Amino acid sequence: MKTSRPFTHIDTWVFDLDNTLYPHHVNLWQQVDARIGEFISAYLKISAEEARVIQKDYYRRYGTSMRGMMTEHGVRADDYLAYVHQIDHSPLEPNPAMGAAIARLPGRKLILTNGSTDHAGAVLARLGIGEHFEAVFDIIAAELEPKPAPQTYDRFLRVHGVDPSKAAMFEDLARNLVVPHQLGMTTVLVVPDGAKEVVREDWELEGRDAAYVDHVTDDLTGFLERLAQSK
Repeated sequence: MKTSRPFTHIDTWVFDLDNTLYPHHVNLWQQVDARIGEFISAYLKISAEEARVIQKDYYRRYGTSMRGMMTEHGVRADDYLAYVHQIDHSPLEPNPAMGAAIARLPGRKLILTNGSTDHAGAVLARLGIGEHFEAVFDIIAAELEPKPAPQTYDRFLRVHGVDPSKAAMFEDLARNLVVPHQLGMTTVLVVPDGAKEVVREDWELEGRDAAYVDHVTDDLTGFLERLAQSK
């Protein structure tokens, strides 16, 4: 039986953005997903079906479809990001309860995302929780190397002066918690609550029983409220 790392020593709280700080069933990422397919189809001049296969192959192999398109086809990151993040953020609703819980956690709060700062800003504004975060470390700050690349976490920790042994990482993809756990971070996997339909691939939902996952929650707000009360 594995021993899960505690939160008693944590002074830095690191959060992924999409499908972590808002519920999976909002399916906001599906809008981005569709835009990615459109971009690939237009750029490579192929059918939507062919683009879908390439998109998912690159996503799994490179961490993001963008990285695959850059590596295999020389796509410019700025063009890609500008297109795929033109989405409707209105499905997101303010979450003052989460904001209050995050505010009560002792120490720093940071965002580590494979998305852009513009997208992160829009999401945080809709949720009404942006004021609680010190900084957003996005794909540009990561020099276009997405999670789960080890160098991305190393760069993040160095830039923001984070001691991984005193940090917690919240993520919706288990594979993005492998390196944080190796570095000494306490890891939390945020999973769908099962109440509503979500659009995810099977591999994206794997890993909740993995040794590198210390905690699992399908209710991030409630989880953070309990953590805040224990501090």
